[in-house]
Amino acid sequence: MDIKSFPYTILYKYYPEENQLRNILLTHSEKVARKALQVADAHPELPLDCQFLEEASLLHDIGIFLCDAPSIQCFGPHPYICHGYLGADLMRHEGYERHALVCERHTGAGLTLSQIETRDLPVPHRDMLPLSLEEKVICFADKFFSKTRLQEEKTVEQARKSLLKFGEDGVERFDRWCEMFL
Repeated sequence: MDIKSFPYTILYKYYPEENQLRNILLTHSEKVARKALQVADAHPELPLDCQFLEEASLLHDIGIFLCDAPSIQCFGPHPYICHGYLGADLMRHEGYERHALVCERHTGAGLTLSQIETRDLPVPHRDMLPLSLEEKVICFADKFFSKTRLQEEKTVEQARKSLLKFGEDGVERFDRWCEMFL
């Protein structure tokens, strides 16, 4: 994909400086996009929009600069768990509602209203679960890559373990996605 085309124009608007943060974001997001497209290639029976998969994968973490995560060079005022809905706000402002939904719904394996309320999470009180096939594929692909170990792809078991902090229902969703996408 040409870096002068959408979605790179949006990414470079919010990440104009060539620095470590932009490199982390681009490296992570490009790996998620490749994984999502691999799922699509392996499952031609699924009616996946590959152009959207690539675009939304590249944009899913656009809100990280607004959060406090020094280990990945983010020094914003919000807790990191907020990056999804904050990125969704940015994408809605840009006029991309479908991309915004991916941003909002990719945290963990999605967040239920019950999880948000029970854990008193600092995010809007509504279900934020991936609904469309594309949202599920991107959320799934994202679980295999961290922003602190950019060159490593997690195993299924490592991805499952990283989801435990969000609760068993997220792990169960991930397990269903493994059955669908692997």
